[in-house]
Amino acid sequence: MRKQITGQAAPPSTRRPDELDIPALATAVLTSESADHPIENIFDDRRGPGGTRWVAEIPGEQILTLSFDRPQNLHRMELEIEEPNETRTQELELLLSQDGGQSFRHVLRQEFNFSPGSTFEREVWNLNQAGVTHVRLHIKPDKGGRPCRATLTSLVLA
Repeated sequence: MRKQITGQAAPPSTRRPDELDIPALATAVLTSESADHPIENIFDDRRGPGGTRWVAEIPGEQILTLSFDRPQNLHRMELEIEEPNETRTQELELLLSQDGGQSFRHVLRQEFNFSPGSTFEREVWNLNQAGVTHVRLHIKPDKGGRPCRATLTSLVLA
């Protein structure tokens, strides 16, 4: 999302120089978002435990697709997920497209286990992919099939 509020100084960014400014470079297409936890939250600088997050409006599987304005060279993806309330296993599948979203290639599948003693997960994946036009995440919020809502705390591409 591109917006500007006049008369307010922008907070200093904690974005590293190699990180992509995803809101400026891509359009996010998603199945749902909670009004209190919109998708913009995963791209802000408030990361880590207690950071802002996206939460799906509806329970069940979700799809988030980032459609880049121009093809991007992606070297790394960092992902954070915090689940303070539910004991569950969230599964995430990462797919990439290099042909304008006509086809997607499976890159990886990862499970994140949450319980009262383990509420935060952070992953860093090396991608080393050139000419990426779309990044897609398939998120299954609970492998056990309970009606949980998917969530992401941050998504960084470099």
